Amino acid sequence: MKQELQLPCINRYGEVVMSLLEETVTLSGNKGTATVRALFDSGASCSVIRRSVAEKIAILDPLDEPMEFELADENVFISAEYVIHLSFYFQDTNRRFTDEFIVLDTLSEDLIVGANTMQSWKIRLDFDKEEIVYDRKMHKMRL
Repeated sequence: MKQELQLPCINRYGEVVMSLLEETVTLSGNKGTATVRALFDSGASCSVIRRSVAEKIAILDPLDEPMEFELADENVFISAEYVIHLSFYFQDTNRRFTDEFIVLDTLSEDLIVGANTMQSWKIRLDFDKEEIVYDRKMHKMRL
């Protein structure tokens, strides 16, 4: 990850830390699996995946209508026409996390896990320890 693309964050001690954390995850789709470095970004509204990765592991489903996203650069937009549904796994547990990932033709990372996915699965970013926090043992899903 390039230094100029990282967003600073101040922790409770007044130290500047990263507001983005990376972790290796295994993706599982309806066509196969892949292991990638995922960027966990609490500033991203939804989760997105690079099209070249998505096509290898899942069948792309067309969106009812294209979605448009504004990038960090003011007045710069990117459009998405496809979505996939994936499971992902952290390297230290067999717990399955699932969600929908918007497919983007060009993306700086293979996968960006956004706030909606993190909120759904109670995944937190601990900037003091620079780690991604989740319940490694819980397998109970609730409706």
